[in-house]
Amino acid sequence: GYRADRWKKMLIPLGSSTKAYFDTSDKDPFCMYNYLLDITTWNRSIRRGFIKVKIIDYAGNTVESQMNSEASTFQQYKRVKILTGFHRDIEKIAKISLTFSTKTLIGPKQKLRILQMKLKSLNHPKR
Repeated sequence: GYRADRWKKMLIPLGSSTKAYFDTSDKDPFCMYNYLLDITTWNRSIRRGFIKVKIIDYAGNTVESQMNSEASTFQQYKRVKILTGFHRDIEKIAKISLTFSTKTLIGPKQKLRILQMKLKSLNHPKR
Protein backbone atom coordinates (compact mmCIF):
# COMPACT_ATOMS: atom_id res chain seq x y z
CA GLY A 1 0.00 0.00 0.00
CA TYR A 2 0.84 3.68 -0.08
CA ARG A 3 0.71 6.28 2.63
CA ALA A 4 -2.43 8.32 2.02
CA ASP A 5 -0.55 11.63 1.98
CA ARG A 6 1.90 10.44 -0.70
CA TRP A 7 -0.28 8.54 -3.17
CA LYS A 8 -0.05 11.13 -5.97
CA LYS A 9 3.76 11.05 -6.04
CA MET A 10 3.68 7.26 -6.37
CA LEU A 11 0.77 6.67 -8.77
CA ILE A 12 0.59 9.64 -11.16
CA PRO A 13 4.04 9.02 -12.77
CA LEU A 14 2.85 5.51 -13.71
CA GLY A 15 0.53 6.93 -16.37
CA SER A 16 -3.07 7.83 -16.98
CA SER A 17 -4.26 4.22 -16.76
CA THR A 18 -3.49 4.06 -13.03
CA LYS A 19 -6.54 3.45 -10.85
CA ALA A 20 -6.62 3.78 -7.10
CA TYR A 21 -9.37 2.74 -4.69
CA PHE A 22 -9.22 4.16 -1.20
CA ASP A 23 -12.22 2.47 0.39
CA THR A 24 -11.34 0.56 3.51
CA SER A 25 -13.23 -1.66 5.89
CA ASP A 26 -13.73 -0.96 9.57
CA LYS A 27 -12.65 -4.55 10.37
CA ASP A 28 -9.17 -6.06 10.41
CA PRO A 29 -7.41 -6.44 7.89
CA PHE A 30 -9.21 -3.26 6.69
CA CYS A 31 -9.04 -4.07 2.97
CA MET A 32 -12.05 -3.96 0.67
CA TYR A 33 -12.58 -6.14 -2.39
CA ASN A 34 -14.20 -4.01 -5.06
CA TYR A 35 -16.47 -5.20 -7.84
CA LEU A 36 -18.19 -3.41 -10.69
CA LEU A 37 -21.79 -4.48 -11.17
CA ASP A 38 -22.96 -3.78 -14.72
CA ILE A 39 -26.67 -4.43 -15.24
CA THR A 40 -29.24 -3.81 -17.95
CA THR A 41 -32.86 -3.74 -16.81
CA TRP A 42 -36.03 -4.73 -18.59
CA ASN A 43 -38.71 -2.77 -16.71
CA ARG A 44 -40.82 -0.51 -18.91
CA SER A 45 -41.15 2.19 -16.27
CA ILE A 46 -38.23 3.93 -14.62
CA ARG A 47 -37.14 2.56 -11.25
CA ARG A 48 -34.99 4.42 -8.76
CA GLY A 49 -33.39 2.63 -5.83
CA PHE A 50 -30.51 0.83 -4.23
CA ILE A 51 -28.86 -2.52 -4.98
CA LYS A 52 -27.29 -4.82 -2.38
CA VAL A 53 -25.14 -7.67 -3.76
CA LYS A 54 -24.55 -11.03 -2.10
CA ILE A 55 -22.03 -13.51 -3.52
CA ILE A 56 -21.71 -17.15 -2.49
CA ASP A 57 -18.91 -19.61 -3.25
CA TYR A 58 -19.23 -23.36 -3.87
CA ALA A 59 -18.62 -24.15 -0.17
CA GLY A 60 -21.55 -21.94 0.86
CA ASN A 61 -19.47 -19.03 2.20
CA THR A 62 -21.39 -15.78 1.78
CA VAL A 63 -20.34 -12.14 1.70
CA GLU A 64 -22.70 -9.20 1.32
CA SER A 65 -21.99 -5.69 0.10
CA GLN A 66 -23.08 -2.58 1.89
CA MET A 67 -25.96 -0.73 0.25
CA ASN A 68 -24.77 2.21 -1.83
CA SER A 69 -25.44 5.62 -0.35
CA GLU A 70 -26.69 7.01 -3.67
CA ALA A 71 -29.74 5.71 -5.48
CA SER A 72 -29.37 4.54 -9.08
CA THR A 73 -31.86 5.16 -11.86
CA PHE A 74 -32.86 2.11 -13.91
CA GLN A 75 -34.46 2.54 -17.34
CA GLN A 76 -35.47 -0.08 -19.87
CA TYR A 77 -32.47 -1.37 -21.88
CA LYS A 78 -30.05 1.15 -20.28
CA ARG A 79 -26.85 -0.11 -18.68
CA VAL A 80 -26.12 0.97 -15.10
CA LYS A 81 -22.73 0.51 -13.47
CA ILE A 82 -22.48 0.33 -9.69
CA LEU A 83 -19.29 0.12 -7.64
CA THR A 84 -19.72 -2.29 -4.74
CA GLY A 85 -17.33 -3.54 -2.08
CA PHE A 86 -16.99 -6.57 0.18
CA HIS A 87 -15.01 -7.18 3.40
CA ARG A 88 -13.85 -10.60 2.16
CA ASP A 89 -12.80 -11.93 -1.24
CA ILE A 90 -14.54 -14.88 -2.89
CA GLU A 91 -12.37 -16.48 -5.53
CA LYS A 92 -14.86 -18.79 -7.28
CA ILE A 93 -18.40 -17.45 -7.26
CA ALA A 94 -21.19 -20.02 -7.43
CA LYS A 95 -24.18 -17.72 -6.98
CA ILE A 96 -24.98 -14.00 -7.08
CA SER A 97 -28.02 -12.52 -5.37
CA LEU A 98 -29.26 -8.95 -5.80
CA THR A 99 -31.69 -7.12 -3.54
CA PHE A 100 -33.40 -4.02 -4.90
CA SER A 101 -34.78 -1.48 -2.44
CA THR A 102 -36.40 1.92 -2.83
CA LYS A 103 -36.05 2.56 0.94
CA THR A 104 -39.64 3.77 1.09
CA LEU A 105 -42.30 2.37 3.37
CA ILE A 106 -45.23 3.93 1.53
CA GLY A 107 -46.52 2.57 -1.77
CA PRO A 108 -46.30 -0.79 -3.51
CA LYS A 109 -43.13 -2.85 -3.61
CA GLN A 110 -41.31 -2.60 -6.89
CA LYS A 111 -39.39 -5.28 -8.72
CA LEU A 112 -36.37 -4.76 -10.87
CA ARG A 113 -36.28 -7.09 -13.86
CA ILE A 114 -32.75 -7.70 -15.03
CA LEU A 115 -32.05 -8.53 -18.66
CA GLN A 116 -28.26 -8.81 -18.39
CA MET A 117 -25.77 -8.68 -15.53
CA LYS A 118 -21.99 -8.75 -15.20
CA LEU A 119 -19.99 -8.69 -11.97
CA LYS A 120 -16.31 -7.91 -12.44
CA SER A 121 -13.63 -7.98 -9.76
CA LEU A 122 -11.59 -4.78 -9.78
CA ASN A 123 -8.95 -6.29 -7.50
CA HIS A 124 -8.54 -9.31 -9.81
CA PRO A 125 -9.69 -8.17 -13.31
CA LYS A 126 -8.93 -11.52 -15.01
CA ARG A 127 -11.63 -13.30 -13.01
